[in-house]
Amino acid sequence: MEWDFDGEIIEWRGPAPFLFVDIDPGLSDDIKSAAKGLEYWGQVAVEATIGRTRFTTALFPKGGRYLLPVKVAVQRAEGVGEGDVVAVWLALRYDR
Repeated sequence: MEWDFDGEIIEWRGPAPFLFVDIDPGLSDDIKSAAKGLEYWGQVAVEATIGRTRFTTALFPKGGRYLLPVKVAVQRAEGVGEGDVVAVWLALRYDR
């Protein structure tokens, strides 16, 4: 499964890197349904692209939705930071 969406980069003082794309609740529900059996400790392994940078990570559940961590390398490569709205391509990883 894969999705294309726009999301705002927010700061959350959870696990590093502290910047995340906030995924809206409706899309989070779709991802949760598609990821049944793939979760580990509530997280979902994904591959994502922001701009021209593709990376692997795991979605964090928070408040009934998912947050997509934006690694520092991605922030630097794409020149993005807190408050920016970015286009995201996201796919479930079945090979973690």
